[in-house]
Amino acid sequence: MKQSHIDFKRVIIVLFFATIAVAIASLTIGRDIYENKGMTVLSFAIVNFSGYLFFLFMPVELAFIFYLKTGYDPWILNLIALGTAVLSQSVDYLIGYFLSSGVIDRLIGRSRHKKAEAEIRKYGNLTLLVFNLFPLSSPVIALAAGMLKYRIKDVLLYSIAGLVLKYLVLTLIF
Repeated sequence: MKQSHIDFKRVIIVLFFATIAVAIASLTIGRDIYENKGMTVLSFAIVNFSGYLFFLFMPVELAFIFYLKTGYDPWILNLIALGTAVLSQSVDYLIGYFLSSGVIDRLIGRSRHKKAEAEIRKYGNLTLLVFNLFPLSSPVIALAAGMLKYRIKDVLLYSIAGLVLKYLVLTLIF
């Protein structure tokens, strides 16, 4: 009985954060499209920042590609993508650093938390670099690094390196 109660809470939390993600996308990109204003750099910054927070899963790489296709300067988009991603991951790190693991387990699930923690303990800085190359995984790794009290300097350095590689490859392909 208790397990189903916890699952119900988790479903409510996931639905709440999914609603926030949809609202952010609707109020930024969606509003720009509906009002026929074209895409704004501010909309991209808000979506990218939000997508790198561990509790909102948004396909920021797709948004990046979408904005590249609209004709924005790739260097500006890369700088915005990197800046907002690093800022969000810093927030994720600080949340992990200061919040208890029980609270975080309820937000993202114990198995995801433990998996991220095991990867960091096993591979260290390489984990931070590699997980920043793939969609949807780096925010949880930054959170786990904060929970482990991993050196912020290493978290930022290897996260930035992974993000630079990811966005450079996306820019060159698209």
